[in-house]
Amino acid sequence: MKLPRLAPPPRYRLPQPNIPPTLQQREELLQFARRWVKEWAPVPPVPLTELRQLADKLIAETGTSAQYRDYIAVLINNELWRETLAAIPYERRLLLLPKCLRAEDKCRAAMDEFGLLCKQCGQCTIQDLQAEAERLGYAVLVAEGSAMVTRLIQAGKIDAIVGVSCMNVLEKAFPYMEAAAIPGIAIPLLQDGCANTTVDLDWVWDVIHLTSADATRRLDLTALREEVESWFTLDALARVLGPADGQTEQLAREWLARAGKRWRPFLTVATYQALRERPGDDLPDDLRKLAVAVECFHKASLIHDDIEDNDAQRYDDPTLHEQHGVAIALNVGDLLIGEGYRLIRAAQVSPLQTAALLHAAAEGHRQLCLGQGEELFWRRHPSPLSVQQVLNIFRQKTAPAFEVALRFGAIYAGRHEPVSDALGAYSESLGIAYQIRDDLEDFTAGKLDETEPNLLVALRHEKVEAPETRARVLLESYKQEAIRSLRDVPSANLKGLLRRVVGRIFNDVEIKGWCHEFQARNAAGGATRAGAAG
Repeated sequence: MKLPRLAPPPRYRLPQPNIPPTLQQREELLQFARRWVKEWAPVPPVPLTELRQLADKLIAETGTSAQYRDYIAVLINNELWRETLAAIPYERRLLLLPKCLRAEDKCRAAMDEFGLLCKQCGQCTIQDLQAEAERLGYAVLVAEGSAMVTRLIQAGKIDAIVGVSCMNVLEKAFPYMEAAAIPGIAIPLLQDGCANTTVDLDWVWDVIHLTSADATRRLDLTALREEVESWFTLDALARVLGPADGQTEQLAREWLARAGKRWRPFLTVATYQALRERPGDDLPDDLRKLAVAVECFHKASLIHDDIEDNDAQRYDDPTLHEQHGVAIALNVGDLLIGEGYRLIRAAQVSPLQTAALLHAAAEGHRQLCLGQGEELFWRRHPSPLSVQQVLNIFRQKTAPAFEVALRFGAIYAGRHEPVSDALGAYSESLGIAYQIRDDLEDFTAGKLDETEPNLLVALRHEKVEAPETRARVLLESYKQEAIRSLRDVPSANLKGLLRRVVGRIFNDVEIKGWCHEFQARNAAGGATRAGAAG
């Protein structure tokens, strides 16, 4: 198999003190700012002093540290302008990148009066950001400081700005943007200092691609995922599958309801939402059946995989065969496969759609078994695997479940054929990246198992310098390859949503609970605000 174009080597630096130190904290604040702006609906442009007052309100609501006040103000301002910027064509936007994102000790690029002239050496993220933005139609400048922004604004030649900059420069440039009412979204660098800085890159990609043509941009993916999760309680499963009759069915339901991230049924629902005519409408019952079918197939494969791998634990609990023996576990896995196919048949779709769903499921099972077979035969006579061999096993073992999930959503939406090739390529890269991430987590936790195909083990065997860094490069490379596979997708909705899904899966943030508390507090105050307005 062919490797993707390699991403730049990752750079790790702690954020400066007035920026939250972890991605999870920054994602949480972004979600708060997004929901808060939607609730209160301030009208831009808003002066910096008022933005800081709004930030103070959000800090009071969330209990966030006041040291992040200016950072939160930037996030609020971004959300104020998001919909306006989305309506501006790409070719009327400027992407402004700082030269301090480059790898300073390796960069060979020259500078002129307009900024950095990138040599496309692949050592930093500037090359990929510039190439993609220019492909979309942006004007791109790689320049330092607020002076360049100020001159462009004063010249009246900018309709919108997407910028990456340090907090210091953002503060200096803000009055000019506010005075000119220029729509802008700014992604803060995580450090000042003008050298070897870092940024939340997925945020930059998200904003670069922001467009009003993507009707899914307003979808709350967190709420969508929570809704899908709610389908897997025992009571909810009984409403879809019918009452459990006997111990075998009860055990299968309990296993289906056990812990799991539900990414695969989420992908089915998200794909359908992106391809339906009105994203955001209530979800049909038949879609729920197909999403549960996808999870039935996935959980069955885990039961069988645990037996074949002789694993004692899954989700920090004993595996099914450890609890009940191999024979019962095998039978429960087989039952879940049957339940999946029963749900396909129960869905009220056309005969052609039923046939397409069955074909997708059968092909997914076939590829999964071939990948598992490669691993099982290797275990009989284990020898060092090459990186290519390990990645190929990942492609066959992990990617099929993602592909089935995506295809189910597209088939149910009646839009499968135009996106079929892209879904195959996307799921392959997504699945490989997902398994690389798992290997890296095992490596970091000191759980590296050399008796299983493992990327870090293969990299060590090939005597790759800094194998962990190389694995992270491959992870980023496959994530970017998944996004690139969407370029020719004819649906802006699907393209935008699946690009965001990559960021969601690999920057998984738990934002349940406190989001509901936040919404409850706002709901309690909603009547007061409405009364005041009346």
